Amino acid sequence: MKSITMIARHTWQIIRTISGDDAYERYLVHWHKYHANEGGQPLDCKTFFKAEQTRKWDGVRRCC
Repeated sequence: MKSITMIARHTWQIIRTISGDDAYERYLVHWHKYHANEGGQPLDCKTFFKAEQTRKWDGVRRCC
């Protein structure tokens, strides 16, 4: 039974990674590892996702 639970959790984590649902958690891990010693605070969740949407879609200049 324990292995089924572990497989389900691992599968769910893979789905979250593929879909980008865990992007904010990955950002926080990266920020704490590489930028925490520079001072400041990481972006909050709402600001992070707004910045990501802008980064992804700001340069798109096509109809389809």
